[in-house]
Amino acid sequence: MSSPGAPHVEALAGGKLRLDAPAPGVARLAIAHPAKRNALDHEILDALAKALEGLDARCVIITGSGGMFSAGYDIGDLPAGPGARGADEFAQRAEALVAHPFTRALEAVEAYPYPTLAALGGHAIGGGLELALSCDLRVAATGIRLGMPPALLGLVYSHTGLRKFIDVIGVARTRQLFFTGRNVDAETARDWGLVGELAAPAELDARALALATEVAGNAPLSLLGNKRVIAALLGAEGGLEAGVESELVALREACFTTEDFSEGVRAFAEKRPPRWQGR
Repeated sequence: MSSPGAPHVEALAGGKLRLDAPAPGVARLAIAHPAKRNALDHEILDALAKALEGLDARCVIITGSGGMFSAGYDIGDLPAGPGARGADEFAQRAEALVAHPFTRALEAVEAYPYPTLAALGGHAIGGGLELALSCDLRVAATGIRLGMPPALLGLVYSHTGLRKFIDVIGVARTRQLFFTGRNVDAETARDWGLVGELAAPAELDARALALATEVAGNAPLSLLGNKRVIAALLGAEGGLEAGVESELVALREACFTTEDFSEGVRAFAEKRPPRWQGR
């Protein structure tokens, strides 16, 4: 039961996503899926998109719980390779897991008319890190790590996702992050621009709330207008010819049918190094 004066908490996605309003003009969405290190499954992603579409807060905090922001896609829902299910079904399930509703949820974050703030109280990995980058502002706790593991799974990342990283940290650091698969510490993430500022772990929630409250207290038309202008400018820089975009989409879709992707998922499930075949 909530204590007197505590904000009301609404449980979404079977309790795996929590919504509250911790300050005037501020809404907070907290991923609460500790059994999977806050991995993003379809239920959480659908609930996130739906919740954002129904909010009117002037700043929305997206955060994690239990000492983790998010471990990314819940690839634990995939079987450990095609096996008896067949390669076609495995590829379809894999593609569905990392496309819709993940894309819809990120689009809802980006389309939210007022600023959004990712509060990273724990590690942000893979799709969890892209979720954070989809927010306008990011605050991280010291001691956490951030990383993109597609190279360790045999996954070709989406061109829209890679575009976010290039916009935020530039081409050279995007290459380093994606080609090595290494995680970076919070201080490096701040130096790169992956996060805007750091806070001690015990102070992270309070710092994020203070920043969100500051943002929410500013002129609403200015928040709306400046967010729209920034989005339009970024969109104009990132345009692709239709033929090129189709090629990139096809390249990504093809990765789900490769032996290497199946091996990457098996190795992840079995907690061992993958044995790549290059096919």
